[in-house]
Amino acid sequence: MRSLLIVGADNLGGIPEKLTTVGFHEVLHIDGRKVQMVKKELPEKINCILVLTDFVNHNLTSVIKKRAKSQAIPVYYAKRSWSSIYNAIKGVV
Repeated sequence: MRSLLIVGADNLGGIPEKLTTVGFHEVLHIDGRKVQMVKKELPEKINCILVLTDFVNHNLTSVIKKRAKSQAIPVYYAKRSWSSIYNAIKGVV
């Protein structure tokens, strides 16, 4: 079972549905705009992280990267467009 944590963007629109069609069974989302998001821990059951670079607190991006590295979770970066997301994760699914 593949699971993905998306960090960034207030509204994902149809992105979660498209991700399920390419093989992700669980998609979690953190909007990443609030400063308090930095204090949240990464969920235990995720296989990879997707950071939407145009809608995220930059300090949170650094914290996510460090925590993911310590847990050996791959991090992918993309803009909030399906073509950019698909190109970033196409090697994962």
